[in-house]
Parts: sequence; C-alpha cells; structure tokens
Amino acid sequence: MRIRALMLCSSVALAALSSTAHAQLSAPETNIVATIDTEYERSVALLERLVNQNSGTMNFAGVKTVGDMMRAELEPLGFRVEWIDMAKAGRAGHLIASKPGKKGAKKLLLIAHLDTVFEADSPFQTFVRNGDEAMGPGAGDDKGGMVVIVSALRAMKVAGTLKDAAIEIHMTGDEEDSGDPIEVTRALLIAAGKTADVALDFEGLSIENGKDMGVISRRSSNSWKLEVLGVTGHSSLIFDGTYGDGAAFELARILHRFRTELPEPNLTFNVGLVAAGQEASLDADGVRISAKGKTNIIPGIALARGDFRTLSEEQSARVREKMLAIVATSAPKTSAKITFDQGGYPAMAPTDGNKALLARLNIVNRDLSLSEQPPLDRLKRGAGDISFVANDVDGLVGLGAFSTGDHAPGETVDLASIKRQAKRAAILMTRLTHGK
Repeated sequence: MRIRALMLCSSVALAALSSTAHAQLSAPETNIVATIDTEYERSVALLERLVNQNSGTMNFAGVKTVGDMMRAELEPLGFRVEWIDMAKAGRAGHLIASKPGKKGAKKLLLIAHLDTVFEADSPFQTFVRNGDEAMGPGAGDDKGGMVVIVSALRAMKVAGTLKDAAIEIHMTGDEEDSGDPIEVTRALLIAAGKTADVALDFEGLSIENGKDMGVISRRSSNSWKLEVLGVTGHSSLIFDGTYGDGAAFELARILHRFRTELPEPNLTFNVGLVAAGQEASLDADGVRISAKGKTNIIPGIALARGDFRTLSEEQSARVREKMLAIVATSAPKTSAKITFDQGGYPAMAPTDGNKALLARLNIVNRDLSLSEQPPLDRLKRGAGDISFVANDVDGLVGLGAFSTGDHAPGETVDLASIKRQAKRAAILMTRLTHGK
C-alpha cells in the first residue's frame, strides 16, 4: 500500500483543532452556500428527471440514458466525460468525468452509481413529491447522491473554486449487481484510487437518533457456496456403516459449527439459500435452488449459499480459513466442498487517515453551524464501491442525500438533505483543493 496522502494531523493535533475558535466561511464559501440554497428547486427537478428514467442494473439502455443525463450536467462544468462500455462483463457501463485542476492540487475522487435495484418490470417507477420529501425508485440510492455532486460542483463553479480543483468522478453502472469479472468492472476505479489523494463516496447519508453521522469504514461482502454429498438409500438405513449420516445432516452439522465457531468482533455471516434431497441444484445466477426427494430417502446432496462481511481483508482471509477447516472434517460417508465467489467487495477499514478526513469535515460542519458528525458504528454500513480504493486512499462515505426504505417500493428521500450535503461536500472539496 502506498503512503497515504491525507495523514493530515497527529491525534494531538486533531485534539487541538477541535478546541480552536470556529473559523469563518470565506467569501467564496458564503457564495457556495447561497448558490446551493438558490438552486434547490433546480436540484429537485434534476432528481425528478433522473428517478423517472428507470436504470435498473440490467436495463442497459436505461443506465446509459442516466449516464447521458449526467454528461449533460458535467460537461458544462468543464469535465471531460467518457462512457466506458461494459458489455464484456454483462453490464451497461460506467461514466467517468475528469478535470485536471491546477498543478499540485490534491486529486479528489468522487464515487456514485447510475443504477438502481428497481428493474424495468418493477411496478415502482415514478417520482412523487410531498413537500421536502419525495418517493421514487433510486431517489436516495443513488440518484440523490448524483444530484448532491452536481449541486456541489455547480456552486463551486459559481464561487470560482472549481477551476483549480483536480477531480475525477466515477459513476458506476452496476453497483447494485456488479458484472463479472469484478476485476474488469472495477479496474478503472481501482486505478483512479491509486492516483487520488481523497475519495468521497456519495451514497446516502447515515442518521442515528436524529443525528447526521460520519462514515469512515464499510465492511466487505463475500459470498460462498457449500456442496455436501452423501450416500442415498432407504431412510431406515441412515447412520449405519454403509449409508452414514446423509447429506442433510452433514450440512446441518457444518452450518451449526459456523454458527458456534465463527463469531468474532466486526463479523457477520448468513445462510441465504438451503436445500437437500435425492436431487438438488442451483440456477446459473445462484439465486434459486430446486430440490426433489421423499421422506423415506436419505438425501444424497445438500446445497447452501450465503455470505460473510468483515472489516478488513486480514479478517476475511482468517474467516475463509476457519470455514475451510470446518468443512474439511466430514461425518461418516459424506464429503463437502466450500467455494468462495471471486470478486467480492473488499472492506474499508477505519484508518487514521479516514478519521483525519472526518475531522476536516467536522470543521466544515462547525463553520456551517451544523452539528458534528460522529463516526457511525462500523457494523451499520454495508459494502460499496469506495472499498475498491480504500487500501490506497483516505476516504469518507455517506455524502449523498438521506433516504429511508432503500431497495424497496416506497424508497423516500429527504430533499432538504440535498442542500445540507451539497454544502458540506462543496466546502470540503474547496478547502482540500486550496489547502485550507
């Protein structure tokens, strides 16, 4: 891992910063705040257009259309915009926008995604506004985040702070269901992380007990498949020396050992699909299991699919080794094999650099007369695209709009949070660019 560029302060210096008098907003920063407030309805109108264009991950044309809508917003701000086709990975593609900025400027990597979980055949398709809230597919995750980016950048341009900023924006088209192999679909994002100084992820804001939270870590997402084979025959002969325990009991034994032996801090693991019988099979997508058998036949095969989530790659490796060791000790007349999907989402650990970046954001909060954002419990944020760059660059998560009910019909975004988040992001980016 390269030396992190944003090791801004020691713990002593951070403590000193928190006790100093509040700095005032500069004239350009005051202009940023005013512009974001003035353009609020413009931002809401953009969100409405985005939401009303379906961009479920597998609706390739829809994802590309949303990319075109983002191109129309970013090119007038001075960004060079490219569409990266991902047909070879079975997905629509990604939008990458970049501008060089002044020589020596910190390079900022902004991350969001074009796709949603709501496919073209979903009955949930329309933006419906009710005052400062709006319901719609992807209104928060992540079309609200893309609107925050546009609002922040537009305000920076009006205030004159965008021209010197070195920014690269990656809006992926398959965050909700990544293409395969993921080494291909995330190759350009990973490369961008190796040259960036700061990564800002514009998925939704986290709020706990009415308080905005700062997110400095995300856990990994790793999927696994377990296949158990046994000797099938009449059920009256189960457990004897010829037929042994059968595949179903062996699967249950393994899963019980997972439950009792795997637990450790910052780890969760789940079994999402299970089946056993005389016959059993998974579909090509790994999301459906079919099984056939009778009560008087010993199951000859048992299958399970699940995931586990960790806070570091070291922890992921350790959990895999434990699972492999458990699976390797088979009951009589059975055998088992566990495989791990390639290309899972890595972890984003809560590094000192991430903590220092949150401290910078909290100075912005004080200057905006907003409450400090304490770090969110590391178990309360799932995997995301920023994790692919987390080993190379300091970052923050949750700079997008606040929403509730994500990934389900009725997803609702707090429209007013767009203004709050855009102000935070624009001033943070301005200060990072100008060394304040």
